[in-house]
Amino acid sequence: MRILLAAALALPSIAFADGGDDKPPARPATDCKGAQVFDEKSGKCVDAKESSLDRDQLYTTVRHLAWTGRYHDAQKVLDAMDPQDPGRLTYMGFTHRKLGNTDLAMVFYQEAIERDPANIMARSYMGQGLVEQGQVTGAIAQLQAIRRHGGHGTWSETSLRNAIATGATYNY
Repeated sequence: MRILLAAALALPSIAFADGGDDKPPARPATDCKGAQVFDEKSGKCVDAKESSLDRDQLYTTVRHLAWTGRYHDAQKVLDAMDPQDPGRLTYMGFTHRKLGNTDLAMVFYQEAIERDPANIMARSYMGQGLVEQGQVTGAIAQLQAIRRHGGHGTWSETSLRNAIATGATYNY
């Protein structure tokens, strides 16, 4: 096990590059209450389903809500997105894991990975969940899959590698 762990952690730490980083996510233009999002077209806070925000803008809002611990609100914003979108499935897994619904989180991560085997973010979050459960071997398998899918040096690879080494996981 020690040899496997040493091999999994062999790469040096480098800058995060796949959308996540070690800083808080960008803050939306206006911080709305509950699960509402700021719609620049209308100039006010509206329900995510009624907004003109594109997919990336909705993800920015979801990431900010998750960073601030507003997981239920993040899930409501995710409900405005295509239910089969691998990114949505990934963040549904993340928010459920942070809410303590680990088994359901793993279902979302697995579905995200089935839809897109190269979804290194889902693999990282799944691996971090496995670390939290003490399943280091499973986390290492996800780390290796991240690397096979070209994730060397990305936030996904680095954050999972750090989680395996320290036991500390990320909130965004």
